[in-house]
Amino acid sequence: MKVRDIMTARVVSCAPEATVTEAAARMRDEKVGSILIVDESAGLVGLLTDRQITHTVVADGCDPNEVAVGDIMFTDFVPLEPEMDLLTAVRLQRELAMRRLPVLENGMPIGIVSVSDIAAFVKECIDAILVEGEVRVLKRRGRRGAYAGNLPRDTSSQNS
Repeated sequence: MKVRDIMTARVVSCAPEATVTEAAARMRDEKVGSILIVDESAGLVGLLTDRQITHTVVADGCDPNEVAVGDIMFTDFVPLEPEMDLLTAVRLQRELAMRRLPVLENGMPIGIVSVSDIAAFVKECIDAILVEGEVRVLKRRGRRGAYAGNLPRDTSSQNS
């Protein structure tokens, strides 16, 4: 399984000069927990999360209208590649202790992988395993005739 298979392909971004208020409003409007910080000339330069806003602006009593996202964004992260093995990406995410990592292709952001994306994928895998297990059990029972007594009888031929 590859990063491309589970990433959220919707990219929400803003410029490093944007204020925290502007970025937070964009995050709210787009219903996302993070925003990629993209400079027109340099490309992806950072990542800003809702948690970061809470911890570095709100908790410190700073005015979000006066703080630029470029001043508080994460810059110490490793972007993922779309063809990267998913297990490698999960390990990297855990090592960096980051809930979200951007996905870059040819230097341009094409998506993001979050802990929620990974959890949804794991749930799908578990569901598939459970369904496959149930099918196997039903097939085994069917071979032994365990359900033969529960099948409806055809009584139309008995009326003659």
